[in-house]
Amino acid sequence: MSAYEYQSIIFTNQGGVARITLNRPPLNVMNIPMIREINSALKSLESEKDVKLLVIDHRGKAFSAGVDIKDHTGDKVEEMIEVFHGMFRLLTSLEPPTLAAVNGAALGGGCELAACCDLAIASAQSTFGQPEIKVGVFPPIAAVFYPPLIARHRTLELLLTGEVVGAAEAEKLGLINKVFPTESFQEQAEGFVARLAASSAPVLRLTKKAVDQGMHVSFAEGISRVEKIFLDELMRTDDAGEGLRAFLEKRKPVWKNK
Repeated sequence: MSAYEYQSIIFTNQGGVARITLNRPPLNVMNIPMIREINSALKSLESEKDVKLLVIDHRGKAFSAGVDIKDHTGDKVEEMIEVFHGMFRLLTSLEPPTLAAVNGAALGGGCELAACCDLAIASAQSTFGQPEIKVGVFPPIAAVFYPPLIARHRTLELLLTGEVVGAAEAEKLGLINKVFPTESFQEQAEGFVARLAASSAPVLRLTKKAVDQGMHVSFAEGISRVEKIFLDELMRTDDAGEGLRAFLEKRKPVWKNK
């Protein structure tokens, strides 16, 4: 699916930064066709080795108010779950880091999408929550992904109460990384993206891989895995050698992204 075919998202890939912009304003409610478009964009990135970062942002007043309630009905729910959960399988398996930029409400599936990115930033006006309990369901992605992220008891508090929290509370919980003032959010978000994009693509990817490989295992097992990544993968890249030489030569590195 090429860029001009997308109806509900805008997908670009320039200067090492890929960007999926949710484009069903004002609330960016995700229906099955929109989720399929997101999945198509994510799938296309699997072979793009020069991508340093994927940014997921939005047009409209909400990042996303979640998945369309109409797609939860009996004749559509299995298809919805298949494509929606497929989106998270693709997102969490991507090699480059992922960043959600939220400037508004992120609720239900929208909150899950933001929180499941590797990094998430938000404006001070943004809100986050999993209100599914209020319509008689629960959010499967949050039920699995949130406990290691924010702890079991905080996950249950969010899911069982359906409470919507502000950006400052979401940062305190660990759902997001940083909160920027609303009036300067776009500028500061782009500055944050630029800082990440200034690094080498393979080094960014291998750093993410090292963190993921070291999780949920003993320290001894984790450090063994990460040592292997460092010696067998990282130190064999052109950019690792360039970065070290540049430091010794007191100059800026020139990344080859190899």
